Amino acid sequence: MKLLQNVVNHKINTVTPEELLKYAKQYNVQINQNQAEKIANHIRGKNINIFDDAQRSKLVRDVAKIAGPSVAKELNALFIQFTS
Repeated sequence: MKLLQNVVNHKINTVTPEELLKYAKQYNVQINQNQAEKIANHIRGKNINIFDDAQRSKLVRDVAKIAGPSVAKELNALFIQFTS
């Protein structure tokens, strides 16, 4: 299980704006190119562990500031789905 968590966290911490847009489209999360760039730049290199509730919550709050609360709510629902 730890290996899978490491893979997921690595992917999140190295996501590109293009990948973020692809995933957003795949999971019906509405973000634009500018938001994807800001979110990816914010996440990249921070070593965020989305399996840690506090770190995930902070990330969701930060995304809400960048892309709005509705996007953050959708993202949090996806994170919970993938980490449960």
